[in-house]
Amino acid sequence: MRWKHFKIAREKMVREQLHERGIGDIRVMHTMMSVPRHIFLDGHAGSEAYADHSFPIGYSQTMSQPFMVAYMAEHLELEGEERILEIGTGSGYNAAVLANLAREVYTIERIPELADRAMACLRDLLYANVHVRVGDGSEGWSEEAPFDRIMMTAATRQVPKMLMMQLSDGGVFLGPIEKEDRTQEIVKVRRSGNQFNLERLSSCSFVPLIRDGNAQDVDVIDPTMGASRD
Repeated sequence: MRWKHFKIAREKMVREQLHERGIGDIRVMHTMMSVPRHIFLDGHAGSEAYADHSFPIGYSQTMSQPFMVAYMAEHLELEGEERILEIGTGSGYNAAVLANLAREVYTIERIPELADRAMACLRDLLYANVHVRVGDGSEGWSEEAPFDRIMMTAATRQVPKMLMMQLSDGGVFLGPIEKEDRTQEIVKVRRSGNQFNLERLSSCSFVPLIRDGNAQDVDVIDPTMGASRD
């Protein structure tokens, strides 16, 4: 039966792309085993949906490769009771993964067509703890703040200040930052009062974050540089 075909593809994905490449969070691996990634690609990709690469989803956007989804989920350090803000809903797959690992997921998508498609998939899969809205992700979701975790799936040169102000004390921001040489890296920023401490994780490649207006950025303390980035 076809569902067995997809189950085998997920098992292979988790074993070869996640476990063998260092993903160690059991909850993350179990979640990646259970979420039907192919559904978020309208079923057109078949078992190729579980291959080790990203997928175009239209409107110049992509669904991240499975390893990157798991890698970022693991670095969010989720225990199950967190409220997460995701910037960049895309297909909705990442929100579904997070919804299995946290209490509530609030996700913002700039492109209405993608937001509608994601909402339909999430509704069909009965994810009642995922809330989707259309808007400028750099502005965050102030009505629902503060958030224990904020995850951004599009690259920017600096962390938008509005997002960091919506992060709870002790909370974690995770997302791709574009460096001066135009390469990207995933950074983790932990808030401690009004101080934001940055940790560099790994190189990456994400679509750019499109922002409205003149949104302000926030200084973060980079321990490798010994000074704030501005």
